[in-house]
Amino acid sequence: MLKTFSRYLLAAAVLLTACSKDKEQHEAGVPMTISGFIPQTGGHGTSILISGSNFSNDSNEVEVTINGKKLAIVGCNTRQIMAIVPKRCGSGAVSVKIGGKEVASSGEFDYIFTRTVTTFAGSGVAGYLNAKGEDAMFNFGGTDWQRGSGIVTDKDGNVYVTDVGNTCIRKIDPSGRVSTFAGTNSPGDANGTGTEARFLLPYGLAIDKDGNLYTADPSTWKIKKISPQGVVTDYHGASHEPWHVTVNKATNEVFYSSTGAGGVYRIKPGGGEETVVSDMLWAAGIGFDKAGNLYMSGSGHNAIFKYAKDTWARTVVAGKLAADGSAAPAGYRNGTAEEAQFSLPWALCVDDEGNIYVAGNGSWNGGSGNADQSIRYIDGRTGRVSTYAGSNAYGYANALGEAAKFAGAQGITTDNNGISYVLDKNNNRVRKIVSE
Repeated sequence: MLKTFSRYLLAAAVLLTACSKDKEQHEAGVPMTISGFIPQTGGHGTSILISGSNFSNDSNEVEVTINGKKLAIVGCNTRQIMAIVPKRCGSGAVSVKIGGKEVASSGEFDYIFTRTVTTFAGSGVAGYLNAKGEDAMFNFGGTDWQRGSGIVTDKDGNVYVTDVGNTCIRKIDPSGRVSTFAGTNSPGDANGTGTEARFLLPYGLAIDKDGNLYTADPSTWKIKKISPQGVVTDYHGASHEPWHVTVNKATNEVFYSSTGAGGVYRIKPGGGEETVVSDMLWAAGIGFDKAGNLYMSGSGHNAIFKYAKDTWARTVVAGKLAADGSAAPAGYRNGTAEEAQFSLPWALCVDDEGNIYVAGNGSWNGGSGNADQSIRYIDGRTGRVSTYAGSNAYGYANALGEAAKFAGAQGITTDNNGISYVLDKNNNRVRKIVSE
């Protein structure tokens, strides 16, 4: 290993000093090759040396990408290229493009993410206080059995969260300042603007392309709509208790799931609803990818499911069901889709690249007895399941990756900048995960 690294450093030094003197030229009619690259693993900022043939000594002609994300070119000649790995490019083949022609490596660069967990807002003490960061107070637990999971972000980086114990929707701006967006800590069922409105049991939360929020209330059997200005109106009277709610990214239609009824329902634009799923044991979190495919946490089945766009044909994304289709065994295990185990998975979200994030503890009280206390990650390309942050240990700790601790992670959302937010129920905090 040391010898390989020494050769890498020597080759890099030679490349950087010699590339301007290289008199060989790229030949347009001759195929390029990639014989290899070193190192084969690393995070953002890693310098990789790509070896092959018929490259170019003009860095302006050379484009290097991993998963379509461009690497900065440090130096090049016709046989080698030195490039810098960007943030969040993920694992994948290394591609070199010159003059409209492209070649990809046979092996993949293994990208190592660094995931940092911090507290975005919340003191850890149950209460109701609008303030900044850790001075603010939430009451996510309310009573033990309450399982609010709603958390979303808007285009401006604001975070909205269902504060079920305080019967309201809270807003956290990018600086961490918490305010009450709709409702108040006085329960009820009333429409209005901002704190004039009342909620009984705000559980799920979703946001559409225009910035409107939708919240699911299993006590009133209603889906309520909240405009960007905070105006609350009745959107839909559900046929079953709505627990979770989402918006189809492809059509902007609203869907909800009913944990008790075991179904998922599409709210028709003209009124009424269509049953999409009807055979699930404790249907939980739901979300869509960009193409319009639906994903759901089958909490009672200890598995994650996909329902194909339009047909709603079901496949298992992760977790292996029993031969008769009954629940997979509960557990906490990473690996391939069939090797992975979940324990009452709860809320989920899907990013624009088709990766799935799952809040792992959907137990009735979000307590320490559940086998999974983490945020799980399902790679949209390979289907492989890993731990995004946290572990099977219950508690509170800000740290990197699996060293972090949650106490009832029941809500999850992610933006397109590698930042995720977690509704950490029994810690009464909103946690922030930066992935780079």
